[in-house]
Amino acid sequence: MAFKQVNKKLKEHYGITVPENGIRTTTLHHASQIKTLQDERLGKVESSAKDCVISETDGSMIPIVKTKDILANEKTDRRKGKSLFYREARLTLAHEKGVVTPVFSATLGGVNEAGQHVLHCVKTVGTNENTKIHCVGDGAVWIADQIEEQFGANATYLIDFFHLCEYLSAAASLCAPSNEKNWLKEQKALLKESLAPQVLLALQSHIELQHIPDEEAPVRACYRYIKNRPNQLDYKAAIANDLPIGSGEIESAHRYVIQKRLKIAGSWWLEKTAENMLALRVNRANDQWDEYWNDRAA
Repeated sequence: MAFKQVNKKLKEHYGITVPENGIRTTTLHHASQIKTLQDERLGKVESSAKDCVISETDGSMIPIVKTKDILANEKTDRRKGKSLFYREARLTLAHEKGVVTPVFSATLGGVNEAGQHVLHCVKTVGTNENTKIHCVGDGAVWIADQIEEQFGANATYLIDFFHLCEYLSAAASLCAPSNEKNWLKEQKALLKESLAPQVLLALQSHIELQHIPDEEAPVRACYRYIKNRPNQLDYKAAIANDLPIGSGEIESAHRYVIQKRLKIAGSWWLEKTAENMLALRVNRANDQWDEYWNDRAA
């Protein structure tokens, strides 16, 4: 669908048309070249050290198709025997505190590869042993683990405040059925003062009985979510240092970097093609389009 739209723009702006297959072939060729360049540069780009770097990471599911011949490594009719599934595209961004233009990186690879992309973004912005690295994301264990592995004590990881509040909102009706709004407001205020133990106390007496399934036990889920992340809830320190407590920046980036192209309704991608197009989208988001073409012309 998107390749068809190119001709409309070419006709509108330049009065020419190009065969759709030619547009597709050319785009995928350059996407592949960009992916190769990004792989070569991963972790090798560094800038002067900054005092504080902010980083956010999140995942988005991409629709992938494998045809029977790919699965079996043989030639067959590709219109038959398709296998459809989703792969997580892990997107990360980083920027200096006070700067609004981030550096992006993304991968369809595993968590260790995603950690290398997080490191790449932060190094591109610029760090040394004195740089404070403030990271924000949801409760996915792999993100917190990779932050610790890549940066150690130089980084702090904060659970997205608004994501945590979704758990509190779900629990509110059972904890304060006649006063949900005020109860929720009180718990949010306690969290912003980094008083998570008091929030746990407010939840504890309302935890559902053990025989109730987890999916029907919002209080238990909220209690467990907070209790299992004691070192990722220091909202007071973040607020005091004018640092973000939510990961809205990366969630918004998913929409315009990844989803706008790779989650078009009805579209499914070959895995390699999706990886290359993801690289192309990151290239555009990083405003490296002219740099790519200048390298090609050199």
